[in-house]
Order: sequence, then structure tokens, then C-alpha cells
Amino acid sequence: QRSIRYSFEHVDTFKLQIRAILRASALGNVKILFPMISSLEEVQKAKSILLEVMDDLSKNNIPYDKNIEVGIMIEVPSAAIIADVLAKEVDFFNIGTNDLIQYALAVDRNNEKVAHLYSPAHPAILRLIKMVIKAAEENNIDVGLCGEMGGELLYTILLVGLGLKIFSVAPASILPEVKKIISSITYEKAKEIAETAISFNDPEKTDNFLRKTTNEILPELFLGN
Repeated sequence: QRSIRYSFEHVDTFKLQIRAILRASALGNVKILFPMISSLEEVQKAKSILLEVMDDLSKNNIPYDKNIEVGIMIEVPSAAIIADVLAKEVDFFNIGTNDLIQYALAVDRNNEKVAHLYSPAHPAILRLIKMVIKAAEENNIDVGLCGEMGGELLYTILLVGLGLKIFSVAPASILPEVKKIISSITYEKAKEIAETAISFNDPEKTDNFLRKTTNEILPELFLGN
């Protein structure tokens, strides 16, 4: 897995990448997102390298957005657990659910012997996501979510109820349905549903509850039994 650790092992390449992003920021809205962060030290080191590149560009009068937003991927449990600390260092979070679920549950999705244990509805996963969103809210920074979970209609109401406002959904065919679900429910109702959903200790019960609830709100979607 390529991560921020790989970047630290190849600092010259990392600086070239940051330099390119910064130069592009002079031409439009660009943000920097550091991947696979697992500790405060990694965030601080990455930001230190970023500042070095910024200083070099400034000395050479090369334009860039001096207020460029810097965020981190929350993809491992350690980052989610200290999200309240990390939120003070960055401008935004992006929760990477695919890796977060895999690492938190010790499940390789590509290993057929354990793939069935991969569950976005696992109570540990829902608590981690809630923890990250809460930390972002308390520190007034944005938080988005990417990965397969964000594109699964079953979890749309749950994520909205947990406070998520930014979805990164790849398949264009799913996006209209996600928008439809969000526009069909109030935040207060979604929050109520989320509180019930995360109270279950059994992922299957959580999924069944969310399926039943979503089908009641938008029966035309019909998520199955």
C-alpha cells in the first residue's frame, strides 16, 4: 500500500509532487490531501515538507495559492481514534472507508476465506466514522467520505444522520439515487435513524433496519429483503 510513509522514504519525489500541485494551485481551486496518515507526527512532518517547498517557490517568485487547503485521509483506526488531535492540524478530513474497514476488522477483501467478514455496518466501523465526523464538527473543518460505503444506498441515510455532508461517489449511475434519498429526508429524521442503527451490536440487524427504513422512505428504490 502506497502511503505517506512511502513519500517520506522518497522525499525528493514527494517534493516534486507537492511543487507541481502548488504551481497548479495558482491556476484554479486545488487542495492537498495526504494519504494513509496514522499519527500526529506524520501530519506535522508532511506539513513541514510542504512549507519547505512553499518557501522555495516564494524565494523564486513562483506563484501559488498561499492559503491552499491541506487535508488528510482517515483510513486506519489509529487516525480515527486521534481524529480530535489531527483536526487541529488540517483544513479537512476525507474518510477512506475501504481501507478503514479492512484494517479495523483485519479483513482482506480479496481473500475469499475472510471476505464475508468485511462489513461497513460493523459497530466498530460506525463508531469510528461517528468519532471522525464529531471531531471535524468540533474543530470546524470539513469531512468527506469516499469508498464503496459512500456509494451504497443502504448507508446513505445513516451517514447523513451521523453528520456527513460531503459524499464522494464515483459511479454516475448511483449519484441520482443518493441525491434522491438525501432530499427525501430531514436531517433530524436521519439523525434519529442513525442513532437507532448504531445501537445494534449485530451488523446484520443494522443492515436489516436500514434496508427497511430506506424502503419505507423511498419504496421505488427497493433495496431488497
